[in-house]
Amino acid sequence: MRNFDLSPLYRSTIGFDRLFTLLDQVSTSDASAQSYPPYNIERTGENDYRITIAVAGFSEDELTIEAREGVLTVKGEKKPETEGSGHEMLYRGIAARAFERRFQLADHVEVKGASLEHGLLHVDLVRDIPESKRARTIPIGKGEAPQIETTLN
Repeated sequence: MRNFDLSPLYRSTIGFDRLFTLLDQVSTSDASAQSYPPYNIERTGENDYRITIAVAGFSEDELTIEAREGVLTVKGEKKPETEGSGHEMLYRGIAARAFERRFQLADHVEVKGASLEHGLLHVDLVRDIPESKRARTIPIGKGEAPQIETTLN
């Protein structure tokens, strides 16, 4: 595994601390621990996204979705099977182990909803940028720049 020293970048940048922290986390995370369950991330619109997680064998009441402080957490925990069900398991090939999958959400990304169909959990996200944060075009005038009047109250 390659290790990158990002400390020189911390000294020469302002306001990008979170970016470098995320890069550190990605480079030091254990890939084998993050392989189950498999997932897809897709863009469904200009500001709409969908995370699809393969959760075969889990029901809605065995899954928990939580969004807090820029982190989306999806947990799955199978309920123990009862002895008196009348079934004898001969071979178990479908993984039904407990899992916890975390996703870092970008600024202004919110969860719209979630659905479970055909063993796939779909989590729909939307990026809603406030008007004050959106890019705006500044008109260029001829002559001197107009002075902005401000009043103190």
